[in-house]
Amino acid sequence: MKKVFLLSISALLFIAITGLAQDVSTVKWYSIEEAEKLNKQQPRKILIYVYTDWCGWCKKMDKETFNHPVIARYLNENYYPVKLDAESKEDIVFNGNTFKHVAQGARGYHELAAGLLNGKMSYPSVAYLNEKLELLGVIPGYLNAQKIEPLLNYIAENKYTSESLQEYEKTFQSKLDGDKTTIN
Repeated sequence: MKKVFLLSISALLFIAITGLAQDVSTVKWYSIEEAEKLNKQQPRKILIYVYTDWCGWCKKMDKETFNHPVIARYLNENYYPVKLDAESKEDIVFNGNTFKHVAQGARGYHELAAGLLNGKMSYPSVAYLNEKLELLGVIPGYLNAQKIEPLLNYIAENKYTSESLQEYEKTFQSKLDGDKTTIN
């Protein structure tokens, strides 16, 4: 009986430790509705990753950028990360408005994606919102971990209110793979 109890405790500890490790190294993605609700309880910036399921660069960004443990950890701790399929057919209620799919061409597009990207439907794109759900900006195109890391910090630390990204990058200290070099 004692062995069964000890084995059970060991198994539970293993599951708990494995689960915690996974939470730290993978991005916890939210829907935009979930992010808005969480933001009301505990304000944070919102990162909206706009993608499509057919986009090769989106798949690369999912695999290489958002799966990097430093990037995933930083996003989970400082943002409400949202994945938004730019061709989703589901209605989305956000900030008091309902956004819908628009049938156009072979695939169509989602009104929220078009609004965030100012009609410039480029995938992948990353939109940043402040705690008041105001759009801070959009960065179109693939970003690897080295390119997105200073940008994530720049926005999360509110440095955009006092200096340009170019100035910030001159002194930014990367935490990727133990690399403490300055990004130029």
